[in-house]
Amino acid sequence: MPYNTLNSTSTTNSTLTKQVTVKTLHKLKSNGEKFVVIALYDAHMAAMAQRCGVEVVLVGDSLGMTVLGYDSTIPVTMEHMIYHVEAVARGNKKSLIIGDLPFMTYATPNDALHNAARIMQAGAQMVKLEGGEWLAETVHMLSERGIPVCAHLGLTPQSVNKLGGYRVQGRDQANAEKILADAKLLANAGADLIVLECIPAALAAQITTAIYIPTIGIGAGKNTDAQVLVINDILGLTEQPPTFSKNFLLEANDIPGAMQKYVSDVKAGIFPGEENSFS
Repeated sequence: MPYNTLNSTSTTNSTLTKQVTVKTLHKLKSNGEKFVVIALYDAHMAAMAQRCGVEVVLVGDSLGMTVLGYDSTIPVTMEHMIYHVEAVARGNKKSLIIGDLPFMTYATPNDALHNAARIMQAGAQMVKLEGGEWLAETVHMLSERGIPVCAHLGLTPQSVNKLGGYRVQGRDQANAEKILADAKLLANAGADLIVLECIPAALAAQITTAIYIPTIGIGAGKNTDAQVLVINDILGLTEQPPTFSKNFLLEANDIPGAMQKYVSDVKAGIFPGEENSFS
């Protein structure tokens, strides 16, 4: 009989028993407790994440590369995102589900409001937007209308053509000060979470201390309030994995074990190590 991740109870004893909310995550930050985020795209992996105690599931536009075979996130559409958000929501009822708004679907506040409503109606409980100061008005509008927002600073993959590739951001003083200022601005505008991607660990730690909302790091050192990895990287499925990732399947007997190893290492402050961070 094939393994059914939706119904199996054999994974771990850390199953989420209550719905994770924005208030849950803010309380964890206040208590100095780390939480875990995984980017995934289907009902079965979503169900496994719930049983492994993963507080937040991100349905990321990274599915353009991990699922759809594109070489960037740019071709991902709202229809792609809605399809996968619906699938994840069917598999996971306890983790907080974040849905990415794809490229050029939030270029104006009204665009953002329309498309955020669509992805929330598909099953997301929060939307994620990439960008800094220019998004403050949009974040305020969404928040004011009851739509939680996760901001995304540092390396923003939807801007890869402008950035000239997937490069670490914030290494010079001016850029670092800009990222810090943007984080404060977006938090004050009403953002509930901020992803910090591929920035120096020291800068991420500074931002985490400077703002009252939780930070989620990816290639940003271990001093953020949470960590996020793509499920393909956790399971060693990426042909050329980024240096900030880790194949946890190498230290586990099976897929649930790899996911649980990731969860436990993040909460214990073991992952990410210096080899997964930037100076």
